[in-house]
Amino acid sequence: MLAYTLLILLAGGLQVLAARVQVTWDVGYLNISRDGSTTWRAIGANGQLPIPPIYVTQGDILELTAINHLDKPVSLHAHGLFQRNSAYYDGAGFTTECGIPPGSQFTYIIETRDQSGTYWVHSHYGTEGIDGLRTALVILDQDTSLLDEYDEDVLLALEDWGQEPNDNLLERLKTLSLVGMPPNHPSVLINGINANILQPIRFTPGRRYRLRVVSMSFTYWFKVRLPGHTMQVIEADGIYCRPSAADGLDLGPGQRYSAIITAQESLEFNYALNVT
Repeated sequence: MLAYTLLILLAGGLQVLAARVQVTWDVGYLNISRDGSTTWRAIGANGQLPIPPIYVTQGDILELTAINHLDKPVSLHAHGLFQRNSAYYDGAGFTTECGIPPGSQFTYIIETRDQSGTYWVHSHYGTEGIDGLRTALVILDQDTSLLDEYDEDVLLALEDWGQEPNDNLLERLKTLSLVGMPPNHPSVLINGINANILQPIRFTPGRRYRLRVVSMSFTYWFKVRLPGHTMQVIEADGIYCRPSAADGLDLGPGQRYSAIITAQESLEFNYALNVT
């Protein structure tokens, strides 16, 4: 559930429009197959997975309410946000908060006036995040001059997805004996869908695309390549940088990049987006 309330802020004599963006997550279990292979009890919001990404504009106030329908506490962490003077909203379970008890709810107040770029929100309690309770958070720039550098904005949210609830894997890891443990090879999800069955991303020749790539992984490193195209990296973990040419991106858990690519002029080939 998403709602907007407009605020008018007066700062330095300038009139700035900001919004109070209200998002509500009914956090609960659901049996689902996300990789087209196995079905198990995952954790979603409002009865769905993937959880839709959250978009706000720099200066907005995000009010994220979590209603806990699980049988254990829930906490939510906005990954990459500074939380200056608001560490009590940082969402690190049993570090900055005790977690939201089952049957209760809590609203996180997240201010964005000091940051923009690509982030994500995930549970910071146990294995809830890797079991599905995670989504991308995009803070759009208040300064729109960067929009002259590209024509379209494309979000690629990457996830690792296992074959069973990760509480099971965690219990086996606690034994400190990996002998005889079957290998755990997670599937790769792009925007919540098995990368091998994802519908094509359609680019128009000659147009410039900002690829926002966010690794919402807890265990897996991703390599992202688009053969035949050079990526101009302009953002790393919410910090803008001079454009830097790269033939691909390597992302560890939690990392984010924005890169601008120009689609090839030729329609002779389709290009495979490689995420490994």
